[in-house]
Amino acid sequence: MAGEVVFDAKRDRLVIFASTLGTVFEWYDFFVYGTLANIVAGHFFPSDNPVVSFLIFLASFGVGFGMRPLGAVLFGVLGDRLGRKYTFLVTIALMGVATAAVGILPTYETIGIAAPILLVLCRVLQGLALGGEYGGAAIYVAEHAPKHRRGFYTSFIQSGVIGGFLLSLIVVLASSLFVDKQAFAAWGWRIPFLFSLVLLGVSLWVRLKLDESPVFKAMKEAGEIASNPLRESFDSWARVRMILIALFGLAAGLTVIFYTGQFQALYFLQNSLRVDDDAARILIATSAASSFGWFVLFGWLSDRVGRRKPILIGYVLTLLLIFPLFHWMADAANPGLAAAMERAPVVVQGSDCRYDPFAKEQAGACGRLLDLLSKKGVAYGTIDAPSGTAPSVTIGGRVADARNPAALDASLSAAGYDLEKVTPPIGAGVRIILCLTAIGLLSGMTFGPSAALMVEMFPARVRYTSMSIPYHIGTGYFGGFLPLISQYIVAKTGDPFAGLWYPVAVVAVSLLITLIWLPETAGKELE
Repeated sequence: MAGEVVFDAKRDRLVIFASTLGTVFEWYDFFVYGTLANIVAGHFFPSDNPVVSFLIFLASFGVGFGMRPLGAVLFGVLGDRLGRKYTFLVTIALMGVATAAVGILPTYETIGIAAPILLVLCRVLQGLALGGEYGGAAIYVAEHAPKHRRGFYTSFIQSGVIGGFLLSLIVVLASSLFVDKQAFAAWGWRIPFLFSLVLLGVSLWVRLKLDESPVFKAMKEAGEIASNPLRESFDSWARVRMILIALFGLAAGLTVIFYTGQFQALYFLQNSLRVDDDAARILIATSAASSFGWFVLFGWLSDRVGRRKPILIGYVLTLLLIFPLFHWMADAANPGLAAAMERAPVVVQGSDCRYDPFAKEQAGACGRLLDLLSKKGVAYGTIDAPSGTAPSVTIGGRVADARNPAALDASLSAAGYDLEKVTPPIGAGVRIILCLTAIGLLSGMTFGPSAALMVEMFPARVRYTSMSIPYHIGTGYFGGFLPLISQYIVAKTGDPFAGLWYPVAVVAVSLLITLIWLPETAGKELE
């Protein structure tokens, strides 16, 4: 069963608008949780060490991503059996309800351990819903698109992901304007979660206007719907091989680039560079808005030059530029702190100098000293010393009193370590936005063509299942746990840039797989 899709401009505009709008709203629901991480962590995972609260919260953030592959299986099978339209109506309803529930949950202070349990349950439901959303929306649009416009059409679904992130930042910032910082930290953080009910109503109303995909209609009329899409997706090595290529060559690589430019950059500004939380959100939001065009541009370009070329170039440029871009951001965001780290590095020397960010109490004296520096947000390096040696601290080569926290603070201050929150001036803000926009360009090169490519990789009978599983395993595990892994590396090593080695390693693997095994699919007729 194959045939040219009929071009219908009015229908196609509605298809793209409704699918993209729903994707924006659904990703808003998912991202608002991570956007408010610094505030919500203390309400549900209280700890004497804010770093520990933050890391545990990021672990719960990752739980939602970890559930996405299960949602991909569940809703992928439903999408291949029952249809594209009704499946992603269910996913968006589930997402909206689960997100609004977070806004009414009692905190740890009110109901104790039940609070984080209920929060994680909401994340589980969000993850299940998102596992069925992206694949359904991308496939629905692709199956309406003429083959020479498929990359362009589906690029709007890709931009919907960044649109959801941008919307989450805008709503959080707007909500914080109506109450002061203390009130927002106490209860105002609930507003963005409850706002998802409004978005749910709008997105359901728009999506109910859609008809079923013409490809699914044709399959249903021909009696070619798969009886067991999950089994059929893995019934031959050729199909398993294609799923593995989509997972490791596409989903994993493009996702870590996207999340590095969004969440890792946000936490880098807020935590490592001590930029004011709202100022950091504004910078990320502005760069996200400027990055919309990259996704559409490279989706459109992939219809002309092929899908593989932009993705391969994007991977190579990421490996070359990611460290320089973050260093340029540091120099612009907080030049005094960046200069202090360069001019007067903090070095801890001691025996058994191990630090566990999750430990309630560190095992040795050196570990306790590292814990103290970590709580202050101070970057440090370590040097091993003979067994039994008392830990010591040097700041720019000068010995500081490691036993007296007040004296240590004074030494840090004298060396230029101003750990108060800062708001970058306009000129510096522009430089930060340019760096973030450059990362957005890299994300657009890899993300923009990928929806069309993955749709084209799999047969219609099992397309929803076969596409959703690798995409959500890649994005759920490689991307979803990126904030936790990268921030853990930063806390463990004391190096604010060390977390970048995680996305670099993933992108390097994806580049190799894409270069050797990823097929070119541009211009292919969909079954």
